[in-house]
Amino acid sequence: MVRDINSIKVHIIGGGISGLVAAQVLENNGISPFILDAESRVGGRLKTDVVKGHQLDRGFQVLLSNYSAAKKYLDYNGLCLQKLKAGSCVFADGKQYFFGNPLRDLSLFIPTIFSPLGTLSDKLKIAKLNFQLQRKTIDKIFEDREITTKEYLSVKGFSKKIIKNFFTPFFSGVFLENELSTSCRMFEFVFKMFGEGLALLPKGGIEDISIHLKNKLQNTKIHNGYLVSNVKEKEITMSNGKKFKTNYVIIAAEPTNLVNGLKNQKVDWKSCQNIYFTCSKRVYEKAFIGLISNQDCLVNNIFYPTSIPTNKKTKDELLSITVVKDHDLTEKELIERVKKELKEECKIEDVAFLKLYNIPKALPKLRGLQYDVSPSETKLKDGIFLAGDVLLNGSLNAAILAGEKAAMGVLDAAKNNLTQF
Repeated sequence: MVRDINSIKVHIIGGGISGLVAAQVLENNGISPFILDAESRVGGRLKTDVVKGHQLDRGFQVLLSNYSAAKKYLDYNGLCLQKLKAGSCVFADGKQYFFGNPLRDLSLFIPTIFSPLGTLSDKLKIAKLNFQLQRKTIDKIFEDREITTKEYLSVKGFSKKIIKNFFTPFFSGVFLENELSTSCRMFEFVFKMFGEGLALLPKGGIEDISIHLKNKLQNTKIHNGYLVSNVKEKEITMSNGKKFKTNYVIIAAEPTNLVNGLKNQKVDWKSCQNIYFTCSKRVYEKAFIGLISNQDCLVNNIFYPTSIPTNKKTKDELLSITVVKDHDLTEKELIERVKKELKEECKIEDVAFLKLYNIPKALPKLRGLQYDVSPSETKLKDGIFLAGDVLLNGSLNAAILAGEKAAMGVLDAAKNNLTQF
């Protein structure tokens, strides 16, 4: 019988960002948790590989500087965060146009105002929306009625031209779906975050965030290669049949197949493909995200990781391509199709294929998006709590918040139990 919070045994299933933050919160309150992670190293969906000397993130991802939860748990200076430009290079009709937020980067004022990507009215509406959302609280954003992002942009009066040339390719890359069917809550939240801050990448790649959180842990035992098959109160069963006794479990992974009798917990996922090429030069020099406005293309967005300082340096440039659309092409056909689109849309020709990542579970498909959750709402069953961005809105900020609140849920439950003795 547990009579002291320091002796409580807590297991965290999943060593992604949410699980690592949950472990930190438990450590801060005197508990030494165990992380059971199915993969060879922690990090979840934030992984970086080194392939032929090149630093490759598994999927193009960024950290938004104004994420409140990230600022709470991450040391931005220690991560050597590199800034991306506050805008995009849009490829439309065989030309490239720089389009962005002049309030974040004054050099974008003239290119944005005179670009043919939208009307002057569109650009004034973007500025107005930016101003409105800076004054709108996050709580209010996630309380307002949900409609799709596509409907939202139409209601706001944006032209079909600016929706096609900018909003669709940019937010397709964020939402990983090209119909803009994602909730307007998520649109407003992301638009607000981009308007108030910058997109950042660690010098060592996106996995540095995971490594940073792992290295902060002092009293957590991490077990890699541990695949969990079932969780019930006070017991965890591994895929090899081994069982662990526990007091509390935090599931920082998809819970569907782990806990019996759950209702409405099945998670559907958005997928994408991330393709890397090497090339001899960049078609634009600065750290802009490149957008393809032609909606018949498979390529949604491009980025040169070598446009910012990285830990791994080679003589070649590195080009990251994101494909969001579904297709039935073979890997060889896909690579050839992408090369053709890069040549026709971006005038990028001298590319050599390096690596393809198929990412079937890139982002959860969610309805009824929330920004935050109370600790009690993370409880699935007695002794079992849920973390992960599946709880909230599918963002790095959400993963951190969910991990924090699940750990707080465990602490509240443990303290309530201890008071009974």
